[in-house]
Amino acid sequence: MTTLAGIKIRRFREARGISRAAFGTWYGAPGSTVQGWEEDGKRAAAPIVNQIAANGIAHHADWFVTPRNMENAMGSWSPASWQNAEARQMPDYPDQAALDATLTELGRFPPLVFAGEARQLTAELGRVAEGHGFLLQGGDCAESFAEFHPNNIRDTFRVILQMAVVLTFASKLPTVKVGRMAGQFAKPRSAPTEVIDGQELPSYRGDNVNDIAFTTEGRVPDPARLLRAYSQSAATLNLLRAFAQGGYANLHQVHKWTLDFMGRSPWADRYADVADRIGEALDFMEACGINAETVPQLSRTDFYTSHEALLLPYEQALTRQDSLTGQWYDTSAHFLWIGDRTRFEGSAHVEYLRGIGNPIGMKCGPSLEPDALLRLLDTLNPHRVAGRMTLITRYGHDKIEAHLPALVRAVKREGHPVVWSCDPMHGNTVKAATGYKTRPFERILAEVRGFFAVHRAEGTHAGGIHAEMTGQDVTECTGGAIAVSEQALADRYHTHCDPRLNAGQSIELAFLLAEMLNEELAERKKAAA
Repeated sequence: MTTLAGIKIRRFREARGISRAAFGTWYGAPGSTVQGWEEDGKRAAAPIVNQIAANGIAHHADWFVTPRNMENAMGSWSPASWQNAEARQMPDYPDQAALDATLTELGRFPPLVFAGEARQLTAELGRVAEGHGFLLQGGDCAESFAEFHPNNIRDTFRVILQMAVVLTFASKLPTVKVGRMAGQFAKPRSAPTEVIDGQELPSYRGDNVNDIAFTTEGRVPDPARLLRAYSQSAATLNLLRAFAQGGYANLHQVHKWTLDFMGRSPWADRYADVADRIGEALDFMEACGINAETVPQLSRTDFYTSHEALLLPYEQALTRQDSLTGQWYDTSAHFLWIGDRTRFEGSAHVEYLRGIGNPIGMKCGPSLEPDALLRLLDTLNPHRVAGRMTLITRYGHDKIEAHLPALVRAVKREGHPVVWSCDPMHGNTVKAATGYKTRPFERILAEVRGFFAVHRAEGTHAGGIHAEMTGQDVTECTGGAIAVSEQALADRYHTHCDPRLNAGQSIELAFLLAEMLNEELAERKKAAA
């Protein structure tokens, strides 16, 4: 793997006539880690150490990394240093002793994910940032205890696989699959309390904090819910790993599901050509002897988990130090993101995320100015590791083309390697005449089109989609080819928070994305000719 870190190290060695083996011994010698670089006028040791670690090669014998190097790179950071910063969107637990006991117990639990998996995801996202992949991130707005069932996990996983096959075929690029699953419980709220029929109670903040039922007892933040959330996340991850590696992700089977689904869909004719070409490609591979038996990778896939790093006491309790690199990782998920309400400069959430080795995301809305974004990037990714940062834009269909170009230009000018991903959900939420909160599919699609248009104009890569979706046949977002009406919202409106795309709308979105990716691919070929 060729990385910026590797190039810098090679140049450093070659300029001094140091062999690769000798460099590893010298760099790991007591007293020579940081001092050796400083004495030679090279104060860049810590940045390179960080870059090596984030690219998943810190264990290489030629590049020995010590915990001391990591401490120098992180400065005063620790898993608890966020407690000295301003923390918003935190629940007010009435029993601090109970919370402390719960967090101590969580701190003894096994990690849910492993550092090597997070590094692998960083490497994959690094390729997306360079224009050689596409990020598909989707799942529940907020997971719930009540709807926890293997069928629901399976159905969402299956739809993500179906979407990924369509996107991969269209773009001719690998699709990185990340679920909003196995930990996406906590939700930020616009107000700490809500009033119903004259009664004021704490807002519902997610099943890992309090109950959705509007009762005095149910709305009290309960630390025991953190333990239940951990257990549900562990069970969900276990099932996802089995699905991803146990044959359920067989490429032929995934395409068959899509064909079966299209047979029941009103938009099938429009995308029949794409589906037919995917089928022909699979048939050709089969004729050449390339199948799940001869190439096991065709029945397996890499699948990662993610959630908003909102409830920092929980995240801190699951933060572990990697024995290979000395770097800290949040082992509650492979990928964590910071929300639009908590990504302000100096926030506790920024402080926590800057020190973990996981790839991280940041929501970018209309209130984020280019200079503020650059300062946040300097804090969260000071060594500019490709794959470390994903910028998730959320503007609304009528605002994206006015606000996004300035951010794209600033990031491009400063050379920050980021994945640009589009969240077309949050900026397009409206209240239907029937009283239900919904998201019109046409507005969702319009924001995605605007996202692609901006990146096409700026010469940058439209690298991903971030969608709140489910594999269930819910009626929460209006429109789409299946034409969910406002009157139909009440039929199957099950969300615990915000409206989600159903299975049909999600797959339709994938085919529409495929058209846009095809256009981008054609323009790339034209430019390269």
